[in-house]
Amino acid sequence: MCQHTPKCPTAASPDREAAQVVTAHPVQGWSLLCNALVVFDDLGELLPDGQAVAPHRPFATTA
Repeated sequence: MCQHTPKCPTAASPDREAAQVVTAHPVQGWSLLCNALVVFDDLGELLPDGQAVAPHRPFATTA
């Protein structure tokens, strides 16, 4: 699916969230990455095989 150079990490890679955004829907709270990963504003994920990943990334903090 990825047409970028260098290629984005696959959905199975540990750094899968580093893939580029294909489409963003901020009002709905989710974005589709070029590796078919859906990331949600609550920091959860949906893998291409339908498996849900619970929120696991730390929230950004402001100083």
